Amino acid sequence: MKQDVIIIGAGIIGLATAERLLVQGAKVTILERNKAGEEASWAGGGILSPLFPWDYSAAVARLAGYSARQFPAWVSVLYQATGIDPEYEISGMLILPPFDGETARLWCSGQGISMQQHPAYDIHSNSAETHVPRPQDNALFLPDVAQIRNPRLLRALRSRVELLGGKIIENCAVNHLKTAHQQIQAIDSSRGEYAAGCYIVCTGAWSKEMLGIHAAGLDIRPVKGQMLLFKFDAPPIRSITVQNGVYLIPRRDGHLLIGSTLEDTGFDKQTTASARDYLLQHAQAILPALRGMPLKQHWSGLRPASPENIPAIGRHPVIRNLLINSGHFRYGVTMAPASAEILTNEITGASQPFDTTPYQAGWGKY
Repeated sequence: MKQDVIIIGAGIIGLATAERLLVQGAKVTILERNKAGEEASWAGGGILSPLFPWDYSAAVARLAGYSARQFPAWVSVLYQATGIDPEYEISGMLILPPFDGETARLWCSGQGISMQQHPAYDIHSNSAETHVPRPQDNALFLPDVAQIRNPRLLRALRSRVELLGGKIIENCAVNHLKTAHQQIQAIDSSRGEYAAGCYIVCTGAWSKEMLGIHAAGLDIRPVKGQMLLFKFDAPPIRSITVQNGVYLIPRRDGHLLIGSTLEDTGFDKQTTASARDYLLQHAQAILPALRGMPLKQHWSGLRPASPENIPAIGRHPVIRNLLINSGHFRYGVTMAPASAEILTNEITGASQPFDTTPYQAGWGKY
């Protein structure tokens, strides 16, 4: 593939797309308005599965599942190439009641997903004393769910892109897309003008605003998610644990992430005491050992929400050298390798792994 490509946005989706195109032989430049990987990609928890996958459309579940299966090989390549370990780990996911057990069972059976039922205390604890949550019967355990450490994945991916010859230009805000004859001719930015044969928008929650009059029927908006971080001497729980939409993610070094809110507050990234208290109250109900623990960090990120949580991946309906890879909502990290594959196949004309029509519809009606 001998083509110059400009990618706008250096989050997980932009970096993964760049890596895939570079391997195919493209010349890639990424323009990032701030710092690479420091928006929603960094802020998330890194669970490589929807929290309740049976509650999503087939288009979301198919893309997330196909993408999650790529992680072992993908992470191995990144680690070997860069020496940075993204800490991929199959930790399993424990879902505590309430949930629709029959719907979950039928979905897992239909998808060939391993599912077990356990009392919570059989799954949870590395310690028999202080770190045991209150026992709850009929917890649902998905043993094959994995996690990744977002900041480490982003560092490895950035290093890989640069080793492959990709150019990342930070603090470079796109001001204007110069178009003529249904083509983008160049990008006017705060760092000057850039031109290529192909342009890809990977700007997450900011995609619609960045595209301006070229947004067509794109419907992507920011939804804030706030997170908490604690540090134990050793992992206080073995598995990702979810209840009532609040999740706990144990890292191998004893860090524990708690998330996440869903707040439709526009582009406001401010953290709030009310969100902190909400997350902490629910987390302590799951893991009483959190009571009295000092809060290490509290942050937020803006997810790119889209209709039915289906990302937009494909070519602009009119401007033929403009494409998008955005709108992954909570699952940008999970969907990154497969989304990059689909977008690259669209450019090269290669066959797709499955029907990608639902993602191409993300531009809406023009």
